[in-house]
Amino acid sequence: MSSQRVYKSSEHMQPSSGEPVRSVVLETEHSVIVAWHVAPGQRIAAHTHPQGQDTWTILSGHGQYQMDEQGGFVNVVPGDVVVARQGEVHGVLCTSPEPLKFISVVAPLE
Repeated sequence: MSSQRVYKSSEHMQPSSGEPVRSVVLETEHSVIVAWHVAPGQRIAAHTHPQGQDTWTILSGHGQYQMDEQGGFVNVVPGDVVVARQGEVHGVLCTSPEPLKFISVVAPLE
């Protein structure tokens, strides 16, 4: 078992000119922690997690967080914590001139 307990999110952010890259920081039997780097204009398509809750902590940038299948959204900014409970639709569009960076924790692991 690894004794590492502190992880640098900046070491896991992966810019991409195509689709945003899902970069796993840590995966355990209980959860998966992912660093996201979403470039201006990029989108993480609306999706659900049938078995888990997805909690995002916004680090930088801002975006439009999709709340439902009809495309309803709320603006998210650094410091926001956004929760999509099991089965809830969510996605995001980066609307800032700088990348939207956030950490996602899905638990329990699917």
